[in-house]
Amino acid sequence: MTREHQPPAAAPDAAQDRAVAPQARPVNRRLLLQSGTLVLMLGVREIARGATIVAVRVWPAPEYTRVTIESDGPLKTRQIFVPNPPRLAVDIQGIDLDPQLRELVGKVKSNDPFISGVRVGQNAPDVVRLVLDLKQPTRPQVFSLSPVAAYRYRLVLDLYPTRAVDPLEALIASQLGNGSPDAETNRLASAAPDPLGELMTRELQRSETGARPPEATKFAANSPESEKGSNQKDSPALAALTGKVDRLIIIAIDPGHGGEDPGATGPAGTHEKNVVLNIAHLVRDRINATTLNGDPMRAFMTRDADFFVPLQVRVQKARRVKADLFVSIHADAFITPMARGASVFALSQGGASSAAAKWMANRENNADLIGGVNVHAKDAQVQLTLLDMSTTAQIKDSLKLGSALLDEIGDVGKLHQGRVEQASFAVLKAPDIPSVLVETAFISNPQEEAKLNTPEFQHKMADAIMQGILRYFSKNPPQPRNRVI
Repeated sequence: MTREHQPPAAAPDAAQDRAVAPQARPVNRRLLLQSGTLVLMLGVREIARGATIVAVRVWPAPEYTRVTIESDGPLKTRQIFVPNPPRLAVDIQGIDLDPQLRELVGKVKSNDPFISGVRVGQNAPDVVRLVLDLKQPTRPQVFSLSPVAAYRYRLVLDLYPTRAVDPLEALIASQLGNGSPDAETNRLASAAPDPLGELMTRELQRSETGARPPEATKFAANSPESEKGSNQKDSPALAALTGKVDRLIIIAIDPGHGGEDPGATGPAGTHEKNVVLNIAHLVRDRINATTLNGDPMRAFMTRDADFFVPLQVRVQKARRVKADLFVSIHADAFITPMARGASVFALSQGGASSAAAKWMANRENNADLIGGVNVHAKDAQVQLTLLDMSTTAQIKDSLKLGSALLDEIGDVGKLHQGRVEQASFAVLKAPDIPSVLVETAFISNPQEEAKLNTPEFQHKMADAIMQGILRYFSKNPPQPRNRVI
C-alpha cells in the first residue's frame, strides 16, 4: 500500500488526545467551577427577587390597625411617611406585583378607624409600592417577623394614633354614653378631675331613678341571655355579701389571643380566639348588669374584637383602669385528644405546681411570638415595672379567686384539676391585681371542641365565672379606692 493510500493515522491522534488530556482537565475544572459560581450567583439574585407573597391580612381595631404581608422569604422594605395628608408609602424590593398584593385593596373596609384606602403598583422593575391613605394622624411601625408556628416570613405595618387610646377614658366614655366617645373623653378630661367618681355617681343616680335597682346584687337573671342555657342558681355567696363600698367595681376580662394569634385550633378547625371572645362578651354583659350591695360593677375588656394585644399590654391596661380583678379566658390544648376538663391557674413566684402547668404557661407565653410584637418598640419602663414585682399578697388573693371560680366551674362540667394550678404566666403579672387564667375546656378534645361552640355551654361558663367572682367578693369585699386618678 502506497503512502498516499494509507488510512488516517488514528492512533497517534488518540494518543495525542490522551497526552493533552491531563493538562486540559484543570482548565475544564476551572470552567466548571466558574460556571457553578455563576449559577450560584444567579440563584441568590433570583431568591432575592423571587420571594412570593402568600397572604395579606388586615386587623382593624380602635387601638390600632395592623396590616400583615406574609411571604415565603424575607422582604426588604423602605418606608416613607407623609403627614399631610397622612399616608404611609412602603417600597417592597425584589418582588413583582402579584394577585395577593392586589387583594389588599379590597380587604380594607370603610369602617376601618385608620385606613381610608390602599393603592398598590409596580413602582420599578423590582419594586412594588404600597400606599396606605390614612384617616387621622398616625404613628406607623413597620417591622419584620421570622417564621414561627404556621406562619412564614411576615412584614407587619402597625398604625397607631398619635394620641394613644386611654383605656380608662374609653371605659368611661362607653359607659356614660353621651355623644361620641371622643367628645365624652374630651369633656371628662377638661371638666372632671375624678372620672371614676363621676361614672360612679352617674350609675348610682340611674339606680335611684329605677334604671337599675340598688338591691340587684346579681346579673339580670330574667334576661333572655340568662334563660338560654343558663345554670343560674341561688348561691350562698349572694347572701353573704357584706361591707358596702361606695365606689365602682371594675373587672378586667381578658379574652386570650386574637388577630394574628389564633390560639389553639381544634380538630374541626375551631380557633381558640373566637370561642373565648364569645364567652368573654357574655361575662361582660353579666358584670355590667350587676351591682354589689348597690355599688355598680363594670367589665373592662382587654380586647373586644378580633385583634392582637401583647401580653404586657393586657396587664398594663388592667392596671390603668385600676381593675379590682383580672380574669383571662382561654381554651386548653394538649398533644393528645384525650385530655379534657376545665382548669384555673394563678401566678407562681417559684416553679410551676406541675409539669402540665409549666407546659401550659410556656405555650401561653409564646402568644407574643405568634401574634407578632415589635421588639424594638417595647416600652422598657413597662418591662421593668412588671419584672418580678408580683407580691405574695397578690398571689394569695389570686389563689382565693381561683378557688372560688373552680367551685362554680365544677358545676358546669368536668374539672381537669380540682385545685388551682400555678406557673409563671406573663399575663398574670400585675403586682396589685388578683389575677387568674381560666381554661374553659380542651379545644384539642373533639367532644369538648364541639361543646365550646354551643351557646348553651358558653352561657353556662359565663354564669359560672360571674358566680365565682361574686363568691370571691363575698369573703373579700373590694377595698375603698383612692378617688384621685
